[in-house]
Amino acid sequence: MSQEHARRIGISFILVCLAGGLYLVGVYQPPADYFKIHFLAVGQGDAILVQTPEGHEVLIDGGASRTVLRSVAAQQSWFDREIDLVVATHADTDHVGGLVDVLDHYQVDLILQTQAKSESPAAVAFTAAVEQESAVVVAARAGQVLQVGASTTIEVLAPKTSTENWQTNVASIVLKITYGETEILLTGDAPMSVEEYLVGAYGAHLRADILKLGHHGSKTSTSGLFLDTVRPQYAIVSAGIDNQYGHPHQDVMQRVFARDITTFHTGIDGTVTFYSDGKRVWKDAD
Repeated sequence: MSQEHARRIGISFILVCLAGGLYLVGVYQPPADYFKIHFLAVGQGDAILVQTPEGHEVLIDGGASRTVLRSVAAQQSWFDREIDLVVATHADTDHVGGLVDVLDHYQVDLILQTQAKSESPAAVAFTAAVEQESAVVVAARAGQVLQVGASTTIEVLAPKTSTENWQTNVASIVLKITYGETEILLTGDAPMSVEEYLVGAYGAHLRADILKLGHHGSKTSTSGLFLDTVRPQYAIVSAGIDNQYGHPHQDVMQRVFARDITTFHTGIDGTVTFYSDGKRVWKDAD
């Protein structure tokens, strides 16, 4: 399949009934009536699982370790061994370390990744795992749109050009997910310089109901200008509790709270799940 074909791909869903593996310990759930997005509790790192009403699954990042396998399996039916799309927003260990195990345990149809490289053991292992996976592999570029079944679109907002030799955080893939009237913005570890570019390039198109705070709530991301442009109802901090980096930074959280944005922290709240019927979006306990 050509990269151009992959720019707008209808990702098919195939139910593979295989014997459950070590981490397939979830309770069977019937087909969903709602779109769901799970910000998975994987410690200090990012891992986000999207499930559409038609049964498609997208995993964006995988945290640092195989912990992601338990977190993903907890949201799936008993025999699920396929993920339609895996996105590696950038090559840092706390984003791709767990994806090595994901590619080992699941059949993956499409992998979207950045071209910025890292020499860390996790990044090297991920590159090797991608080469072994029988998946279409696409380098992310702004303007790509993935049509996930009939209901969900994933738009790449950044990077705009090739990211070879870029610093990994700057090269982060920024995604906008749309399901009906529900919009979600995922920024990887993109710093304020990328946020400024996004505001200039997209303006009000950045508006989203849910925003994953950049770089785990680090002070390098989530400017006031960016928050005022996105205007989210909910914000997510994806970070470990009492992590060594001090994420989320106090200044960032003050900016978020000053705008009355309801915020959840995977290190404190565990996996955070939102539902959408295409008209409204709500958290699982709301």
